[in-house]
Amino acid sequence: MQAIQSSYRGLSLLMALNWDRVLYVGTIALALVAGAYLGSL
Repeated sequence: MQAIQSSYRGLSLLMALNWDRVLYVGTIALALVAGAYLGSL
């Protein structure tokens, strides 16, 4: 249980530090999907 809690704390710290990068990658992925959808119409 302690290992799960420490890994969860590490993951939440990683997300807190890199939240802008996650948002950046998500935005690019969404733009690529939207472009592919519009291109297929």
